[in-house]
Amino acid sequence: MIVTHFQFNHFGQNTYVVHDAETLQCAIIDPGCFFEQEKQELKSHILSNNLQLEAIIYTHCHLDHVFGAAYIKKEFPNVVTYAHKEENFFIQDAIGQGLRFGISMEQPPPINKFISDGGIIEIGLSKLYAIHVPGHSNGSLCFYNAEKSIVFVGDVLFAGSVGRSDLPGGNHELLIQGITSKLLVLPEQTIVYSGHGPSTTIGEEKRSNPFLQ
Repeated sequence: MIVTHFQFNHFGQNTYVVHDAETLQCAIIDPGCFFEQEKQELKSHILSNNLQLEAIIYTHCHLDHVFGAAYIKKEFPNVVTYAHKEENFFIQDAIGQGLRFGISMEQPPPINKFISDGGIIEIGLSKLYAIHVPGHSNGSLCFYNAEKSIVFVGDVLFAGSVGRSDLPGGNHELLIQGITSKLLVLPEQTIVYSGHGPSTTIGEEKRSNPFLQ
């Protein structure tokens, strides 16, 4: 599995394109592209590398992680969207989320397939294992690829910090419990790709994250 990182929109959100090196099948994790240049950059990456886009995978559906979903669906109409069922509310309320921030956005497409803890998404010959870690939002999912020792955590865990829990569905105690019991048990060399900020490792966060000591 090969990972390409983009930083998009007003919130400095991290969008990831993951693809299988053999089959060139790919998925977008959290399509946050908002401005036209960002949309073209993401589309160009897919087309110029001859990737076959199969899926949009949401770690969660706060507005900054779904800005580009409508555009991607228009450009690649066969794409399938994945999220936890608890995120359906945020997809349905996406335009409302935007208005509360003074941002006009297109309505994202509906979630096609609900995925829960332990679910598997196949991208070519590569697999992403879903880990449900609520607390930032009710349906926050992390996606782990054991072969490459990488995990996409959305806004659950950051380098030196954890996700905010003051939004609808937030619960700080539940968040810390989930991080401790489900993420910190991964191999220490596992690379953590967050929804904002730089990547880190499980080992580094175990040793130095002040919220996890």
